[in-house]
Amino acid sequence: MNILVFSWRDPKHPNAGGAEQVMHEHMKGWVGAGHKVTLFSSRFSGSLGEESLDGIKLIHRGDQYVGVKLAAFFYYLKNKNSFDLVVDQFHGIPFFTPLYVRKPKLAVLQEVAREVWFLSGFPWPVSWIIGVLGFITEPLVFLLYKKTPFLVGSQSAKDDLIKMGIPGVNINIIPHGVILPRSKILDQRSKIKTILFLGTLTKDKGIEDALKVFSILGNLGNYNFWVVGKGSEEYKNYLLALAKKLGIKDRVTFWGFVDESKKFQLLARAHVLINPSMREGWGLVNIEANSVATPVVAYRSPGLVDSVKDGKSGIICTENTAQDMADQVEKILGNKDKYASLQKSAISWSKKFNWQKSKKLSLELIENLSGIIHLK
Repeated sequence: MNILVFSWRDPKHPNAGGAEQVMHEHMKGWVGAGHKVTLFSSRFSGSLGEESLDGIKLIHRGDQYVGVKLAAFFYYLKNKNSFDLVVDQFHGIPFFTPLYVRKPKLAVLQEVAREVWFLSGFPWPVSWIIGVLGFITEPLVFLLYKKTPFLVGSQSAKDDLIKMGIPGVNINIIPHGVILPRSKILDQRSKIKTILFLGTLTKDKGIEDALKVFSILGNLGNYNFWVVGKGSEEYKNYLLALAKKLGIKDRVTFWGFVDESKKFQLLARAHVLINPSMREGWGLVNIEANSVATPVVAYRSPGLVDSVKDGKSGIICTENTAQDMADQVEKILGNKDKYASLQKSAISWSKKFNWQKSKKLSLELIENLSGIIHLK
């Protein structure tokens, strides 16, 4: 087949994250099976109009919010006879393909946005306006997709889609794989108990709660606190000010963006990964931490309840508060036998997820797509 994928960002975008990595791995699997794949996404500084990555043709047009949606519409109208399947990737705002694509379609969604609409990062009152509009219109948008097959990565995402009116038989759960470093990562825990936050530095990822967790733990014992991830300069300055206010500025290391090798080295040196994210499609960082025997303490949030095996690969908080998260960290680090058991189970849990299996499932889905297909 000749497959056209619409996405607001591609893997080369400077703000690309887990969603872009997931879509890229599926597309590589499709290319490897002999299909042609074109990824249509937004422009960014330094991007080329057209290029190739891992056998996938990349086309960059328009800005990532609205411009790429309009450009995608006109591109499809001009080239509709060239494609057999169109993939519409959601990120808050989809590409509205049911309105103009009459060929087989697949919608790919990590998570519904809901309350995340209010955390856009824009200054008030723009953020409030976007939040209200997004929260109200999101359920209406899904009405357009009631007959469209969906691919999601977790039961949480499927449950949320059903609440939005998408029939359950239209929703295919294909768990994400995990990309591990080629070289073996040694288990060299820091001598001082180290707690790590890994993720994009945005409100919805819970970085502010993470700093509050650090502050509580800092009053209880000798800890190192690490923050790994990228964010806007303005927000990073705010976080530094918050760390100072909480009295932990000198105890928190902000690593910024790190490459894959460094990321796994830090995960292997940390004792616990904390994940206070408000909402995830899955929570890939949890599996990455588990792969190097690092347990996770996470909020009871969509996606995180899927990727963290409560009591096995980590702990799901009873309450989504910094205090409860700090208490759970203290509890598992204060019990050597429990901690060792979590480490062992974390490794076993992480081995259940690999891209070879996931790509095979998504390949079966697109090759059999002719209406509603549901995988077991």
